[in-house]
Amino acid sequence: MTTATATASPTATQLPQTTEGRNPGMDLDMDWVMRARANRSAIERRATTLPGRRSVKKDHQAAWLARAISCIDLTTLSGDDTAGRVARLCAKARQPVRPDLLAALGLEGLTVGAVCVYHDMIEPAVTALHGSGIPVAAVSTGFPAGLSPFHLRLAEIGESVQAGAEEIDIVISRRKVLTGDWQGLYDEMRAFRAACGAAHVKAILATGELGTLQNVARASLVCMMAGADFIKTSTGKESVNATLPVSLVMVRAIREYHERTGYRVGYKPAGGISKAKDALVYLSLIKEELGDRWLRPDLFRFGASSLLGDIERQLEHHVTGAYSAAWRHPMG
Repeated sequence: MTTATATASPTATQLPQTTEGRNPGMDLDMDWVMRARANRSAIERRATTLPGRRSVKKDHQAAWLARAISCIDLTTLSGDDTAGRVARLCAKARQPVRPDLLAALGLEGLTVGAVCVYHDMIEPAVTALHGSGIPVAAVSTGFPAGLSPFHLRLAEIGESVQAGAEEIDIVISRRKVLTGDWQGLYDEMRAFRAACGAAHVKAILATGELGTLQNVARASLVCMMAGADFIKTSTGKESVNATLPVSLVMVRAIREYHERTGYRVGYKPAGGISKAKDALVYLSLIKEELGDRWLRPDLFRFGASSLLGDIERQLEHHVTGAYSAAWRHPMG
């Protein structure tokens, strides 16, 4: 990625359905699903090499980090969330880096990709982001476990869309994957997609609870066949969240789906990505496996909160030559 491509119009459009044909899904192809395999040793070997494959420095590193900011779903999913906290987070989403640093970098107008909240916080988030072009994403369908009654999960999606959420992060039923009920998973995801209507739907696989990388590959394919706009690793609440081996499996499923159908599906790693250097590794993975088209917020997001603070510290170092304390870059 050059400096120019990394910084040009980073947030001109957030949602894939506004820039190209939305993934409509397809009939469940069980032959394709059952042929999906995952060679764990080869995957882990490839993942181990990723951090050392690319080294970006100086202006190029700043450009990559700016792109990472534009792809962040700035998130608060705590039981003690308040309207005030969400409003402060939204202010950070509008102005993710200090104005003097953005001016020095020539990146005025940079924003994050979205703000992600629970349903009850959609209204204050929509109000705080009015006129910014930044969409509100809401976690739904009994997040994080996905074990509430099915009709209530569908109703929750509808309520969130009506409240103004433009993106819905749904959680799948892990038991359907663990028991090999691929038709059940397909039907569930299809119903969630229909309930979202025009809203952008991200399918959270909770990969840390799926048992095997083969299950991750198959669940990824099934959710895309059912019409997911994005597939996402984790809720951030599991003991194991986003990892490079899981990401490699998922992005290769995305690549295969695009090759077969012509439709691009987005990818969102979430949970445990808190350092700027980690963001650079994930961006390089996407560039190598999917290409530059996926390096934009309509097809790639980080589910994160603390990541932004570390990136801002790195950008300040790039501009001033000195590192600052984390407290100088608060989230809200």
